[in-house]
Amino acid sequence: MYLENGNANSKTKLILAHGAGAPMDSPFMDYFAEKLAGDDLHIIRFEFPYMQERRENGKKRPPNKQDILLACWRQLIADFAGADRLFIGGKSMGGRMASLVADEGGVSGLVCLGYPFYAIGKQDKPRIDHLKTLKCPTLVVQGERDSMGNRDAVEHYDLSDSVKVFWTEDGDHSFKPRKASGRTEIENWDAAIDAVKQFI
Repeated sequence: MYLENGNANSKTKLILAHGAGAPMDSPFMDYFAEKLAGDDLHIIRFEFPYMQERRENGKKRPPNKQDILLACWRQLIADFAGADRLFIGGKSMGGRMASLVADEGGVSGLVCLGYPFYAIGKQDKPRIDHLKTLKCPTLVVQGERDSMGNRDAVEHYDLSDSVKVFWTEDGDHSFKPRKASGRTEIENWDAAIDAVKQFI
């Protein structure tokens, strides 16, 4: 089952996966898919097996093992291989899994929305080895105070030159700023969407 936005006949496509805890039609995913889509960009959303099961029986399940998540991504890339320009990515875990197959899949680009550079409270164990050698053009949209990759930490990483980071002002893992910042969540979401559009 897919959710699709924009022009299905467009030769430029972006496949987006959800994060670990929320489905493909969460308010965040809905907003980004609807605002990114257009005549020249076809957005496709899908769910990993554990989230499909949760949708069917209502019971929360942990994410599938990594090999299953990566197999899903490889299948999606194969399904839409006819696109002239195929971009992949997603929210948090979905984007991280996409980053692990981006080079082998030969995609045009990678879009990560809130990348989990490290598990919460485990800043000393960054998950960045493959990001040091990644060749695929990559845009990471990140909140400045993301609990899984804040600006102070990430700016010290030795990432591949192909990886560009766009910072949302005072944003958390879903780019929501604090009231005291003077920013709104929607302002940060819109800034992120503009960055993605420019990247694509």
